Amino acid sequence: MKTSKIFAVAAILLGLAMPIQTSSQEDIAEITEKNCKEHFQRPFILTGRPFRALITDEEVAEFRATFLSGVTYRIATGNAGNNYVQFALYDGDHNLIFTNTEYENAPYWDFSLDGYMECIVEATLDKAITSSGFVILMTGFKID
Repeated sequence: MKTSKIFAVAAILLGLAMPIQTSSQEDIAEITEKNCKEHFQRPFILTGRPFRALITDEEVAEFRATFLSGVTYRIATGNAGNNYVQFALYDGDHNLIFTNTEYENAPYWDFSLDGYMECIVEATLDKAITSSGFVILMTGFKID
C-alpha cells in the first residue's frame, strides 16, 4: 500500500516537472522568433516561414532565398539576448554581398538588387559572445 502511494506521488511530481521543462524550451524559440518579428513593422512585411537552426561551435547554418529586382528586402535575425548572430549574404557563386560582422552584428539589413538572384545566407555565432545558440533568420520586403 505504501509503495503504491509513493509511486503515485512520484508520478504526479514527474508529470508536473515535464511541462515546465518543455515550456522553457518553447519559450526560447518563442522569444527568439518574437525578437526577429519586431524588425518587420510597417512598411516591411514577412515573406514565408522563418529559417531556424541550433548552432554550436564552428557550425554554419545555410539558408537559400530568391530575391527579385526592384524590391527592397530585409533580412533579420532573432536571438534571445545579445546580437550574437553573424550572417552573410552570398550570390550563387558564393561571392560575398553583405555581412553584418562589419556592422557590430547588426540584427537586420535592408537591400535591393538590380536583377533576379538566388542567394545563400549563412549564419554563424560570434564566438566572443557565445559558443551555442538558437538562430532564426527571416526575410521580408518593403511595401510602399
